[in-house]
Amino acid sequence: MGGARDAGWVAAGLVLGAGACYCIYRLTRGPRPGGRKLRPSRSAEDLTDGSYDEVLNAKQLEKLLYLLELTDDPIIVEKALVTLGNNAAFSANQAIIRELGGIPIIGNKINSLNHSIKEKALNALNNLSVNVENQVKIKVYVQRVCEDVFADPLNSAVQLAGLRLLTNMTVTNDYQHLLSSYITGLLHLSLIGNGSTKVQVLKLLLNLSENPAMTEGLLSAQVDSSFLSFFDGHIANEILLRALTLFQNINNCLRVEGCPAGQPPFAKGSLFSLLYGEDCAQKMRALAHHHDVDVKEKVLAIMPKV
Repeated sequence: MGGARDAGWVAAGLVLGAGACYCIYRLTRGPRPGGRKLRPSRSAEDLTDGSYDEVLNAKQLEKLLYLLELTDDPIIVEKALVTLGNNAAFSANQAIIRELGGIPIIGNKINSLNHSIKEKALNALNNLSVNVENQVKIKVYVQRVCEDVFADPLNSAVQLAGLRLLTNMTVTNDYQHLLSSYITGLLHLSLIGNGSTKVQVLKLLLNLSENPAMTEGLLSAQVDSSFLSFFDGHIANEILLRALTLFQNINNCLRVEGCPAGQPPFAKGSLFSLLYGEDCAQKMRALAHHHDVDVKEKVLAIMPKV
């Protein structure tokens, strides 16, 4: 690419970066009253004026990705990632960004020491991961995201962004095995995190619990006995119901595998020893009288003879 063309791309990119916030504002506002269609934008500069009301097209996305790869300006990088993340919410753009080679460009930004940039990159990858073909390329970041989730500030936006991406990547069974060595850490995080973190970790663990191939890894994971507090009658339903569903899924997987709850043996302090111990059984008996019908149904599904 010649010097003149480089200069043109840079100039266009800088203008685009400056207008990214407005672009996001227009995207989130939706169509103007009356649904009037506006002319397609032909240049990056068009994104900055008040007439722009379209989702970015392939050419504009290409310019934005070029800018993201080229610049080190944190303000421009963050705006570009937000714009890409918003556009990645549209299925057509999920494929376009992949075909333009955008996933590695965005994925590289999760290495940023700037937590805000890292969060925006994770959010963009999260939207892109809804596309199954994109997951093939995003899977290379799963290990790094797992490690970072435990290193990031507790309950922070960047930690939650990482957990959301991992949750999306484990909706199917294809890449769940990549998290096998992180289950103990996730269980611990569910105990020390705030309400939002607890819910997000439980969503992730629920995905794993639906796969019989992950059952042994879940049951053998070491977890503090305080995990049983998730089965207290006074805990928020969004946590209680997910914890009960986790237990129910594990029970179902054991039945599928033809393995009774008493076998195989797991070490003391494992999730197995908690779920199938007397303390947990007592909590199930108490929950059988819970005021919420959904809770009682879950308990009866777990322990029919309670």
